[in-house]
Amino acid sequence: MAILENIRKRTTVLILIIGLALFAFVISGVFTSNNLGGGKVGSTIGEINGEDVTIDQFRQQVDLAQRNSPPTTTTMQIVNQVWDQQVRNSILEQQFEGLGIAIEQDQIINFLKTSGYAQNPEFQNADGIFDETVFRNAVATWKASDPLRYDSWLQTEKAIIQLAKEQTYFNLIRAGVGATLKEGEQDYRLANVKMDIKYVRVPYASIPDSTMVITKSEIANYIQQHKDDFKQEEARDIQFVYFEEKPSDADVKAIEDEITKLLDDAIEYNAQTDKNDTIKGFRATTDLTTFLDRHSDLKFDTILKAKKALPPLFADTLMSLNVGELFGPYRDGEYFKVSRMVKRKANGSVKASHILIAYEGAQRANPEVTRTKEEAEKRANELLLEAKKADVVFSELARDNSDGPSAPNGGDLGYFQEGVMVPKFNDFAFGNPVGSVGLVETEFGFHIIKVDDKEDIVQIATLAREVEPSEETINTLFTDATNFELESIASDKAFSDFAKEKQYTVRPVNKIMAMDENLPGLNAQRSIVQWAFNPETKAGEIKRFNINNGYAVIQLTGKYDEGVMSVEDASPTVLPKIRKERKAAQIIGANKGKSMEDLAKDNNVTVADASALTVKSPTIPGAGSEPLVVGTAFAMEQGETSNLIEGNTGVFMFTLAQKQEPAKLDNYSTYANTLKNANSSKVNTAVMEALKEKAEIQDNRKTFY
Repeated sequence: MAILENIRKRTTVLILIIGLALFAFVISGVFTSNNLGGGKVGSTIGEINGEDVTIDQFRQQVDLAQRNSPPTTTTMQIVNQVWDQQVRNSILEQQFEGLGIAIEQDQIINFLKTSGYAQNPEFQNADGIFDETVFRNAVATWKASDPLRYDSWLQTEKAIIQLAKEQTYFNLIRAGVGATLKEGEQDYRLANVKMDIKYVRVPYASIPDSTMVITKSEIANYIQQHKDDFKQEEARDIQFVYFEEKPSDADVKAIEDEITKLLDDAIEYNAQTDKNDTIKGFRATTDLTTFLDRHSDLKFDTILKAKKALPPLFADTLMSLNVGELFGPYRDGEYFKVSRMVKRKANGSVKASHILIAYEGAQRANPEVTRTKEEAEKRANELLLEAKKADVVFSELARDNSDGPSAPNGGDLGYFQEGVMVPKFNDFAFGNPVGSVGLVETEFGFHIIKVDDKEDIVQIATLAREVEPSEETINTLFTDATNFELESIASDKAFSDFAKEKQYTVRPVNKIMAMDENLPGLNAQRSIVQWAFNPETKAGEIKRFNINNGYAVIQLTGKYDEGVMSVEDASPTVLPKIRKERKAAQIIGANKGKSMEDLAKDNNVTVADASALTVKSPTIPGAGSEPLVVGTAFAMEQGETSNLIEGNTGVFMFTLAQKQEPAKLDNYSTYANTLKNANSSKVNTAVMEALKEKAEIQDNRKTFY
C-alpha cells in the first residue's frame, strides 16, 4: 500500500514519465469513452466506489459470457465470474483515471505484437510476421462485410485496451519495487546464520484448561480489541435430511427377474397369424442387434475389445467364456447384465515399441533432421544389431536414439489392433511372435520394432437393464419426505432429535455464503441458498425442496450478519487465545528471576538442545514452530541467556550456545535480485487485494440470482 500511496502522490510526475496523450488511441472508433458502466437503466445489481452497476448491463455481460463458456458451466458460476471481473475492472478504471493512464497507438500495436494476437494468421504478412497494415485491413474488412465478426472484435478491443492499461499500471508499481544490497545481505543471513541453543520450555498444556474461568464479557472485550480478526460476512447454517430416490431391494429383485426371463425362449401369441410363436431368448437368438434394440438398455457393441476395456470386476470371467457361453445376471454399477461371448480373435491386439530413424523429406520429419535416406538406413541397421543383443534395454535405446514422439516413453506405442498402424508396421507387429525385433521402412522413415506383448480381443454382447426405482418406490419416497416435513414442523422436539427418532440421518452445512450454489451432499441447489437468505425466512424454519434424485427437508439453523462476530460465534476461536495468554502470564509470574536449571526443576521439565536453527526455518525439535524464540536468538550474542519468552507452545528460556555466521560474500546482488523478483511477482495480487479491501462495494447479486 505504501507504494500505491506514493504513486497517488506523484500523479503528475507519472503522467510526464509515461508520456500519455490527452486522448486514448482508437483502433476502430469504439474507444471514445472510458465509461465502463454505461448509462443508469433500471435497478442496480451493485455499486463500486459510488459507481452503479446496472442490472441491464450486467445481464448483457452474463449472456455474452454464457455464449463463450462450456455447456457444463452453471449460471451462478458465470454470474460470479462476471461480477469479480466487473469489480476488478471498475476499481482499476478508477485508478487509471486518477493517474491519467491512457493508451496510445504505439502502445496498442506493441501490445498486439507481444501477445497471442500476433500468432493469428489473419494479422500476418507473407513471412508469417505480425503486420500492422494487414491487421488494420482485416478489421476494416470485417466491418464492411462481416458485422458479427466485427461486433465480436469490438468486444476483443475493449479487452485489449483493458489489458494494456493494466500492464502499464502494474508495471509502474513494479518499477517502484526493489531490494538494496543491504536487504540482500540480511536475507542471506536470515537463511544461513545457524544457532544452537539450550532451552527450557514450560508447555501451556501443563496448566489444565479447566482452571481457566473465562466470562462472556472477557470474550467480548477480546473481540473488541481485535475486531479485524473477527470480521464475518453474511452467512447461514442449515441442516437437512436427504430422501434419495433410489431403487428398493424389491425393485432390484424385480429387474433381476425380468432380465433372467429374457435368457431363454418364450412363447408369445401372434395376433396376425392367430398362433403362438416361439420367440428366441438371448441365449439362442441369432439376431443380437434386433434383440438388444428391443430388450436392452445398452445396444449391441460390435467392436472387438481387449481385456482392459471390459468391466474390471468381471474382466477375467468374461475373457474366459467360450463362444456362445453366457455369464450373468451380474450387477455392474447401475445395471444388471448378462453377457454372451460372440467372437474371439486370438492375438488380436499387439503391444509394441519402436525406434524411428527419420530422414530429411520423410513424412512428418522434424525440420531439425538433416540426414539423408541412405544415412538413415545405415543408422537403422546399426541400431537393429544393437537392439538384438541379449543384454540391451530396448527402452533405453529408443529413448536415446528415436526421432519419434514416443521416444520419451522408451518408444512404447501401447496396445493397438490391426489396421491402426501403416501396413508394413502392422504386418511385422502381427506377423511375428512376442520378443521379435526387426526393421521395416515406411513413409515416416526406418523403424526398429520390438513386439512386446499380444493379447486376445473379444466381441461380447450384453443384455442390460438399468436398475431404477419403481413408480411405487418413488411415490413412497414422496410420501415419506412430505410426512417428515409436516411432522417435524409440528413436533415440539428439536429437528435433529425428531429425525433420529425416525431413523433419518441429519447432515449440517455451515457458513453458507449468499452467492454459494453447491452445498455438500446436495450439489447445485441455488433455490435452497436463496430461501436461507430470504429476510422472511426465520431461524428454525423448515421446508422441503425437490432436488435431483429425491427430496431434501431443510432447517435454517443459524443466521450471521455482516460485521463483527458475536460472542457465541467467536468463542471457539477466542477461548484458546485467552487461555494461552493467561497461562503464559501465570507461568512467567511464577518463575521470574529463576535460572534455567531452577526453571526446569521447579516445573518438572528438562533442559533440551536444539541445533542449526535459522530464522527462515524456526522449527525447534520437540516444540514445533517458534519464530519468536528463534528470532530473539538471532538478535543475541553467543553465550547470552534470554528472559522468559511467550512462545507458541509454551514459555521458553534459553541460552545461545553457539552462533555460526556464514561466509561473507563479495556481492549480495543475487539475493537482492531474488527479493526484488519475489516482491515483483506479488504486485498484481497484493495491489488488487489492497484496492478491494479499501473499496466500498455494495453487492446486490443475491436479489437477482
